[in-house]
Amino acid sequence: MFMFKKKKEKPSKGGGGGKVNGVGANSVAGGSTVFRVTVPDNVKPGEEFQVYAGSRIVRVRCPMDSRPGQSLQITVPADPAGGGGGDMPGNSQHSNNSLLPPDSPGVRRIADTNPPAYMVAIPEGTAAGQQFPVTIQGQQLMVTCPPSARPGMSVRIVPPPPPADLTRGPTTDSPMGPGMNSSSNSGSSSAATGGGHRRKDSRSDKEKTQLFEVEVPKGVQPGAPFALLAGGVRVLVTCPPNAGPGQRIRFKLPLALTQKPKHAEDNEMVQIKLKYDKDGWTRTVRATDLKFQWVRMDDKGDIDLNKRFNFEKSAYVRRLDFRAGEDPRIRTGILSLVPATESVVDSKIRASDGRDLVTYSQLADAQVKNFDDKAQWFQDTCAKLCVEWNEGHMRMNVRRQFLLGDSVDAVMSLSRKDLRKLWRFEFIGEMGIDAGGLAREWFELVCREIFDPDTGLWMSSATNQMSMTINPASEFCCEDHLVYYRFLGRVMGKAMFDRQLVNGHMVKHLYKHILGWPIQFKDLESVDEEYYNNLKQLQSMAERGEDLSMLCLDFTTTSEIMGVKKEVELVPGGSDIDVTNENFPEYVEACLKYKLMDCVKPQLNELLLGFFDVIPEPLLTIFDFQELELLMCGLPKIDMEDWQRETEYSGEYDEIGPDHPTVQWFWETLEEWDAEMKARLLQFVTGTSGVPSRGFGVLQGNDGNIRKFTIHGVPVDVCLYPRAHTCFNRIDLPLFESKEELAEKLKLAVTMSATGFDIE
Repeated sequence: MFMFKKKKEKPSKGGGGGKVNGVGANSVAGGSTVFRVTVPDNVKPGEEFQVYAGSRIVRVRCPMDSRPGQSLQITVPADPAGGGGGDMPGNSQHSNNSLLPPDSPGVRRIADTNPPAYMVAIPEGTAAGQQFPVTIQGQQLMVTCPPSARPGMSVRIVPPPPPADLTRGPTTDSPMGPGMNSSSNSGSSSAATGGGHRRKDSRSDKEKTQLFEVEVPKGVQPGAPFALLAGGVRVLVTCPPNAGPGQRIRFKLPLALTQKPKHAEDNEMVQIKLKYDKDGWTRTVRATDLKFQWVRMDDKGDIDLNKRFNFEKSAYVRRLDFRAGEDPRIRTGILSLVPATESVVDSKIRASDGRDLVTYSQLADAQVKNFDDKAQWFQDTCAKLCVEWNEGHMRMNVRRQFLLGDSVDAVMSLSRKDLRKLWRFEFIGEMGIDAGGLAREWFELVCREIFDPDTGLWMSSATNQMSMTINPASEFCCEDHLVYYRFLGRVMGKAMFDRQLVNGHMVKHLYKHILGWPIQFKDLESVDEEYYNNLKQLQSMAERGEDLSMLCLDFTTTSEIMGVKKEVELVPGGSDIDVTNENFPEYVEACLKYKLMDCVKPQLNELLLGFFDVIPEPLLTIFDFQELELLMCGLPKIDMEDWQRETEYSGEYDEIGPDHPTVQWFWETLEEWDAEMKARLLQFVTGTSGVPSRGFGVLQGNDGNIRKFTIHGVPVDVCLYPRAHTCFNRIDLPLFESKEELAEKLKLAVTMSATGFDIE
């Protein structure tokens, strides 16, 4: 590992000013207009069609993933001839509001009409029955050419009244509505009415609520929380100070919260989770403020209020408290690992103008969608958060030979608003216009370089060579190492925001930290298996009644950095605290916190701060940690023939391997699964969805040696469900009696691993 240093040029403190040869991020003022247009009928993906953009006709190519009827966002630069917003003939009604795009050519208002009526000229190339777009008073409308009309004629239309905030112009929140129907003669005597979708009033009415009355359960003290089902939804209620067991209390919930989500029946994973729900951690909503909070339910359905560490039950969630920084562009924060019940997340997102952009009911509805629909909803919401092109965009100028250094300088000079603007990339000295390809290349190259272990910021996980973990010794390998983690957090967030991919898989518990998901003792196994097993041995000794004080342990651990060993106190004054049977749970708790956060807390703090500079945390509540990896890194391309060819067999399948009926059912089931479920199975068995570039034949285990995907046969009385050993890339597959039983229990095991529940 070599010492990585930034290029000699010092980072610019300004927003791109003073860069050498134009290097850096430059804010481009808005001189363009964003339009929402609808793909016309009979237009296939890849084909072009014409639309009016203000006073001009532009050609738009239909994206490969779009179809007729869908809305597209296009950005049109300012018209050099007309300035993009000057008055045009027949557009005198706009003279007092230059923010509105001009009316389309051939639009003329009919005098003394109420509501206002207009004559619209049918453009060349429009056949009877086809739709053509027009802009009237800033509204984008679709007009259907009547059967008796032809190009050059005019039709009379009565558009809907413009919305109150039309001066903002077309945005992603004001899509062009469905077609307007009209009829025509060769003159202007025919009348037509039109319809179009208008932007909804941002000051929407408050959500309707429903009143509930419940009896405080036995054993609940004043001020203590208790969980209950209200309208089929588990909510967390706090007993009022003046109430007690047996008394009845009232509270209100939004009606949308108590209604069954629309997509629950379509999501098989949700159905499995609800059907097999069992003792464990679950995210619920507080009735007092509708914030999300983690709770653990015991066997009786009551909240487990035990606060002392328990190997099987205790869980911890990262908490990030934001603080204002000295530089207004850069927030600071305080990171900690707290009991899961103390972590809460907002259930709404507000826009810059104060209106609710995302409400609890929308998040609740999105949480039960399937993965593809979740991803689409997430991207649609990010589009609403994106700063419009006509408010300015960022031009990112970097040199290929100094890619990482230039990129860090550019990205770290941006404000949080700049991070949500559209970015356009230029590799200095190279020809090329960024239509998406340069951005994709930039994200790929930057992630590849910063995740490279030789850079010193990341290293391969000790238990999974395909996953990267933070290097605790990064400060000795890279100058300004914390700046790079903050930079990477911003890049990861921006990649999700812009539908780009992150070229690097991380260890599982880092995805949980991003999401704010519970971390448990079993997560330690995938971080440091030897350390995990040593603590398990101490647990066995304590359970047998052996005296742990005889081991002469204290609340310290030893870290080794660059070959130098150092004693680290797990708690303040830990070197003076002996480990005994009485304080052993607190000792394990301290070890867990150190291994899963404290040893890399400064780096993780900056990574999360950078990520949340772009992505609002409530948006992440719709994903589990497996889905987050798939969204960030993309679904892997899995070669099923290579997977089967490079699989080994042991246990009950050792002798006949792939010819065993249960094994054949296994592969047949996988062939029937979609790409998402195959990726989830890889995550379940290997700990990551990543596939080695050279195929399954070079899959590595925790010791760095080749550990091929292994199917281990076990009797059903040993385990009822498939279980995974990620350190060895092995799945224990019971000898099921039918393919149907195998398919059901395999899907259940894979699904429940993502929800945080165990199947035993």
